[in-house]
Amino acid sequence: MMFQKEMTREAQETVPVWEMVWGKMKQAVQRSKEQSLKGLETVFIKWGGILFIIGVLLGRAVLLAELFPFALPFFAAVYAWKKEKSVIAAAGVAVGTFSGAVWHGAFIIAGIAGFLVLYEWLKRYVNKMSWALPAAVFIATITARASTVWLAEGTMTSYTLIMVGVEAGLSFILTMIFLQSMPLLVTKKRRKALKHEEIICFIILLASIMTGAIGWVIYGMAAEHTLARYLVLLFAYTGGAALGASVGVIAGLVLSLASVANLYQMSLLAFAGLLGGLLKEGKKWGVSIGLLIGTALIALYGDGMSGINLTLAESAVAIGLFLLTPRAITSFIEKYIPGTPEYAREQQKHAQKVKELTATKVGQFSELFHTLSKSFVAKPLSGEPGGGYVSNQDELLSQITEKTCQTCFRKETCWVKEFRKTYDGMDAMLYELEHEGKIHSRTKNQWKKHCHYHKRMANVMEEVMKNEQAQRTLREQMDESRQLVADQLKGVSVIMEDFAREIQREQEAHYWQEEQIYEALHDAGLDIGHVDIYRLDEGNVEIEMSVPKEGGSDHAEKIIAPMLSDILKEHIITEKEEGYDNISEYSNFKFVSARDFVVDTGLASVAKGGGFISGDSHAAIDIGTGKFAIAISDGMGSGEKAHRESSSALQILQTILSSGMDESTAIRSVNSILSLRSSEETFSTLDLAMVDLKDASSKFIKIGSVPSFIKRGGKMKQIEASNLPIGMMEHAEIEMIEEQLQDGDMLVMISDGILEIPGPIENTEMWVKRMIAQIDTNDPQELADLLLERVMRMSHGEIHDDMTIMAAKISRNMPKWAAIPVRKTVPLKRKRA
Repeated sequence: MMFQKEMTREAQETVPVWEMVWGKMKQAVQRSKEQSLKGLETVFIKWGGILFIIGVLLGRAVLLAELFPFALPFFAAVYAWKKEKSVIAAAGVAVGTFSGAVWHGAFIIAGIAGFLVLYEWLKRYVNKMSWALPAAVFIATITARASTVWLAEGTMTSYTLIMVGVEAGLSFILTMIFLQSMPLLVTKKRRKALKHEEIICFIILLASIMTGAIGWVIYGMAAEHTLARYLVLLFAYTGGAALGASVGVIAGLVLSLASVANLYQMSLLAFAGLLGGLLKEGKKWGVSIGLLIGTALIALYGDGMSGINLTLAESAVAIGLFLLTPRAITSFIEKYIPGTPEYAREQQKHAQKVKELTATKVGQFSELFHTLSKSFVAKPLSGEPGGGYVSNQDELLSQITEKTCQTCFRKETCWVKEFRKTYDGMDAMLYELEHEGKIHSRTKNQWKKHCHYHKRMANVMEEVMKNEQAQRTLREQMDESRQLVADQLKGVSVIMEDFAREIQREQEAHYWQEEQIYEALHDAGLDIGHVDIYRLDEGNVEIEMSVPKEGGSDHAEKIIAPMLSDILKEHIITEKEEGYDNISEYSNFKFVSARDFVVDTGLASVAKGGGFISGDSHAAIDIGTGKFAIAISDGMGSGEKAHRESSSALQILQTILSSGMDESTAIRSVNSILSLRSSEETFSTLDLAMVDLKDASSKFIKIGSVPSFIKRGGKMKQIEASNLPIGMMEHAEIEMIEEQLQDGDMLVMISDGILEIPGPIENTEMWVKRMIAQIDTNDPQELADLLLERVMRMSHGEIHDDMTIMAAKISRNMPKWAAIPVRKTVPLKRKRA
């Protein structure tokens, strides 16, 4: 039993060892794989091995049995992109030319030499460098071919001239095509997105390379046929039917130009690429079956049963190569083909990386502003727990005695023999002077009996205390300034933190919900172009869809929004309409969740003396954060200058509030800006009401403004606060009043001109309050107009000051159109806001 237990223990101990060994083996295999890939990349990309191989094949490539238009454009493209690797490309072209057609070697050598001379010359005198390269190839091809033919045959026929022109034209076109494809072969860092033109150019390059394999036959199978079908399989699998058919057409066209016997290959490869791409869902086997069916059908149509065996054998070899192709190669190709899942994943990775980087940077800035905010917070220096300043008595006594007792003949008596009596007496006078502003007569009389220079001592003490109080006031103002800056920086930090969190929030995919909504609307007979869901949280819905322009606005507001309200079980409204630049038949509509409450406003305003410019400014805006702001600002005086001051205050306030900063910090920031902006004694009043559209809670901030009134049924409530006008002092205390508004409440805000009407009225506030209560209307505009009319009537039509009245009605948001039920229930999965 003991031996068995020891064996069991040893077996248990060996399991982790084997796992560790297996893990190390896997790591070693992965490292060797990575090193192999790195070594292949070094050999083929860094050292130019791929350029040499392509040069060999393009040096052998021939069209119409006598044209060699590939070699010189290839060398020119390499020379333009990587001049240091052009020697390798030239060596490959020379090897390929002399291995296939020795008598054309002189043409290639002469063409390369002529191109180098012409290109270097054209670069100096031609402004458009994009045309210098193909022009140099065109001229070099004509010159080299004409020279070699003249030297070999001693004459030039019309046929020869035509063929020389065709070869030069093909070289010109191929140069521009190879220029588009060369970056994929000579650079390690490639762009993640390729244009369709670049993909086509690259396929032409691959098809041209394949023509270099013409003449290679193994067991009766042509190498170029096998390679062309392998190429079609590869691109049909990675890019689908459209790309597979395109590759088949291009490859077949190039092969048919190289040899007339390959003319039927174009239809064979195009049909095979189309079938293979349509069967892409079956993975590699599905694409392979599509190729077999396509090649078999075209072979039967062309050669009958006599050539089908050879055609199927070539296809079978291509399929074998395709099945042995590693997934890494197909994934690499898919990354550069738009529309493929791998391309979408690559783009998503890139977008996610950019999003994370942006969020990180914004988060770092938020942390920076938060740190700066903490560094600006005023700290208590001494004395009271709240941080208020209390004078250091010993330090003050030291300053006083330095100016008085140091030169007194009784210094020894007072500060040595009668120290306690002297110290207590001065401390008592200093305490009374600091806290009560003067020294009591009794204390003075007591001190007079003790001190020979009592008047001088009192004067010096008052002077020192006055300096101390001035310094204390300055320190308090500096602390208030620091606190304001700290609050502003903290507000910016919070805004940036929320922004970073919004960036990092992963955009949810709502494909299934989009399909459900699309089907529900389509079944109802509506023509919908597309449905895009950006947010689907309860109370925070954001959906975009395209609707035909004809009757689109009415359909969106009266039919689609009510049907969405039934599907989502909440009130949905149309927010805005946008047209498409490239689609004239449809318009894009945005549907969002309606607010629980809405604010309707009315305005009545007149300038002093019936002028055109009023010193009062007003604003009623939805600041975009679920809150509605109503504000009146009255500049000092009247006219253009007062208007400029009041409108500036409102504009700054609106900008700061829209950024997401809280009301109190925003008001203090505006006050600080206006107080520091000008040395003139200019200031403005500010009456601000912020209404939360979710629950109708409101905040009132009144800076030097007159009271506001809330009318609820037959009851009236007055809102007032005692704050100095904005901009009058750099540091101002702000009192905020919170009120819970209800459905149907009417808020009335006025400027001070309303309360300054001349006449027999003793208490204008009570009179205005009674007038508002007596006006029987639910329309805010009508209420503002009627109230201003009664004020004007009371002042006998005279306008002694700028007068502004803003009325706002808070109402629960009721759907304008009833929800339209859909035919079937749509079970959408949603999150609560």
